[in-house]
Amino acid sequence: MADREIPSAPDHGASSSGQPVLAASNVSKAFGGVVALSDVNFDLRRGEIHALMGENGAGKSTLMKIVSGVYTDYDGTISVAGEPVRFSGVRDAEDAGIAIIHQELNLVPELTVAENIFLGREKRIAGLIVDRRASLAASRTLLTSLGIDLDPEARVGGLRVGEQQLVEIAKALSKNARILIMDEPTSALSPAECQRLFRIMRQLAAQGVAIVYISHRIDEVMHLADRTTVFRDGRHVLTRAMSELNEDRLIAAMVGRTLLDASTAMRAAHYDTPILTVRDLSFDRVDRSGWRQVISGVSFDLGRGEILGIGGLLGSGRTEILQSIFGSAQGRVDGDIRLDGKPVAIHSPRDARHLGIALVTEDRKAEGLYLKASIVDNVALPLVSALSRFGLRSVSAEKALANEAVKALGIRCSGIDQIANTLSGGNQQKVVIGKWLATKPRVLLLDEPTRGIDIGAKREIYDLVFKLADEGLAIIVVSSEMPELLHLSDRILVMAEGRQTGILPRNQASEERIMQLAAPRHANGRTAA
Repeated sequence: MADREIPSAPDHGASSSGQPVLAASNVSKAFGGVVALSDVNFDLRRGEIHALMGENGAGKSTLMKIVSGVYTDYDGTISVAGEPVRFSGVRDAEDAGIAIIHQELNLVPELTVAENIFLGREKRIAGLIVDRRASLAASRTLLTSLGIDLDPEARVGGLRVGEQQLVEIAKALSKNARILIMDEPTSALSPAECQRLFRIMRQLAAQGVAIVYISHRIDEVMHLADRTTVFRDGRHVLTRAMSELNEDRLIAAMVGRTLLDASTAMRAAHYDTPILTVRDLSFDRVDRSGWRQVISGVSFDLGRGEILGIGGLLGSGRTEILQSIFGSAQGRVDGDIRLDGKPVAIHSPRDARHLGIALVTEDRKAEGLYLKASIVDNVALPLVSALSRFGLRSVSAEKALANEAVKALGIRCSGIDQIANTLSGGNQQKVVIGKWLATKPRVLLLDEPTRGIDIGAKREIYDLVFKLADEGLAIIVVSSEMPELLHLSDRILVMAEGRQTGILPRNQASEERIMQLAAPRHANGRTAA
């Protein structure tokens, strides 16, 4: 379900015309024998937000690293304000007014906001002593001009991710950046933080700053960008004003096909006797003020081969339902959980695994994978003890398990010994799913299964979920993306402020109806059947 607020659509095409402030002409780049960019073109106008889209590996980041001086060895021409340039490094690009804000922020947590903004360019008295007062004053003026309410003396490590990102923007503008490149800026932000970021981006564009916006989120791009360029397999596919595009055309340009196959969307689920039965599930968590109820009165059945979606706004209790069932919720869980009609006690993930329940968590990097370990180590992890003999790991059994997962899930890799953090986001997610499928679960819990992966990988995950359900696996999916929730689910359970407000069958589910049930005012009302 889309639980972030998207700004009103801009007046597409209203950005300044004339000579581009940035242009890439016939740019090519190869890494060894692998072609990352092939004769691509891109231009950016003053005061526009230009979305750059494409699957992982399409060449988006490669071009932006060339533009920002990270890569200096390439073919073709980069021009700034009509003048050809050849940067020898990042400092050259910054001097030309180009700044890039990476998805992984480049700040020093131990330093203050002001110290980060002017790091390496500290204001000094007589060129010798750092003028802390002047830096604080300049930082305060800059932050105020952007409408950013942050204390320049606050330590950056204590700020939320969204606030740290605003510090990065202030830092870039302190260098007089006129071209701002933003790489997946909303991937770790809350809805409120997204809205604040969008407002600042629009403000900067109105002041003449040109922004390149790299994102997988089509809903954001549709409402935020003035123009969009799509790369596919290192080649330029299209550049159009947003007024000339729709979601289907964007997806088709990125992956060469539509994302949601109508015939797949009409998949019929066949289930009778429930595998999983949940009645009056509640979860309380303790915080500074004492015990607080997070979810209450959640009841549903889940049948063999069924996909049950769970929707609701951020903080409505969606994730906590999965954690409570899986035994990983940190707090007090109450209610009746049954498998095949028999009561079960689940006090830990180990209990859940032994009962045939698996959970793919929302944050695959922090909770789902050992990023520095290989595919084989990750896939075998839950079963190391079961595969061992006489206390020794069975390397051959683990490799067989990993090879089976790679083949069954279509994991694109150089081999099962490839390290997890070198895989694309979509393939990392497949490894996490493969790890849990190796335990032969009967119930699979998926929390935001496509977060942070590109459009093509999403389609592959969707196909995999349908395939698993068709094979009889009972699946629960939590998703913040409304089209995804409607596409995957046979039924949708809606949450509002920790309470269940409705369960909708596919033929009664719509964005409007789900949003009505997800609104906070429904939390005190009766639960719909």
